[in-house]
Amino acid sequence: MDPISLEDLALLAVLKRVSQRAALTDDDSVVRDRLIESGLVVEDEEGLGLTSAGIEMCKSLQHRAAADAQVAKILEQRENGGEAPAA
Repeated sequence: MDPISLEDLALLAVLKRVSQRAALTDDDSVVRDRLIESGLVVEDEEGLGLTSAGIEMCKSLQHRAAADAQVAKILEQRENGGEAPAA
């Protein structure tokens, strides 16, 4: 399994900021527009918010990032001669 891509990590970062109603930067405008077009984010009177599909995408990417971190930890332990923890 390939590690999570930088594009997916950037997408996760923007989705998290939208879910927290945090301000987006000018650099986020292209991703923001794509999220709106794809139905992951809606814009209303209160600003941007995640749709149910956006929430699921955010959860999925968070799980993927966490799994990648766990794999990296296990590989590091093996390289250092330690045993990998039981799952």
